Amino acid sequence: MGVPTLTCHCRVCTSKDPRDNRMRPSLLLVHEGQTAVIDTTPDFRSQALRVGLQRLDAVLFTHAHADHILGFDDIRPFNLRQKSAMPVYASPETIAKLKHTFAYVFDGLPAISTIPQVILHPIDGPFDVIGIRIVPVPARHGDIGVLGFRFGAAAYLTDFSVLPESSKKLLQGLDDLILDALRDEPHPMHQTVEQALALVRELQPRRAWFTHIAHELSHSETNERLAGAGFPHVALAYDGLHLEVRL
Repeated sequence: MGVPTLTCHCRVCTSKDPRDNRMRPSLLLVHEGQTAVIDTTPDFRSQALRVGLQRLDAVLFTHAHADHILGFDDIRPFNLRQKSAMPVYASPETIAKLKHTFAYVFDGLPAISTIPQVILHPIDGPFDVIGIRIVPVPARHGDIGVLGFRFGAAAYLTDFSVLPESSKKLLQGLDDLILDALRDEPHPMHQTVEQALALVRELQPRRAWFTHIAHELSHSETNERLAGAGFPHVALAYDGLHLEVRL
């Protein structure tokens, strides 16, 4: 829901720490002057403005829940500026949901105004985007399948509750693992902090960053707790975090 969460006046939602202000989770990949975004959240426009995004070369989707796709229409300015259709990569299930949610983009009817121009690429294995090899990492998000993505020595896995053993094999030797850790209280579709820490222990990345964080977790207090528990290499991610990735 983002933090501050609407109607909430808890200590995190009213925090003065800018790292406690959280848009919906997304990731921007930048390589040799080209860019790709993972998920177009409802905050995509604001996120793009914040980083001064001038071009976009591809969009990847983890899954089709509202907090990950509802900024889809805001790729139109990039279509217009670049005079080209946008490559979009997603699982066949996510593509079907995109076609349903944004029917006006895909119904083939004449449009009297601009609509997103896209080229759909169903994900069925590793693929190349902006000169980067992307390895899809299947996971379960409650009762639906989702995709994480590995790129070089980093991986991004938001919104999951179960990671199959076959996917864990794709996550060896990481410098940076960005993964779901919603809160301390159990949730049927997301990892808790303890579950995420257990996965960090198992996979042993050099660094881990927790994302998709609910308003129950204070940035500074949670980081202190993680360090005190013997995890100085684990921290909450925050809006605007930049990482250099070894490819």
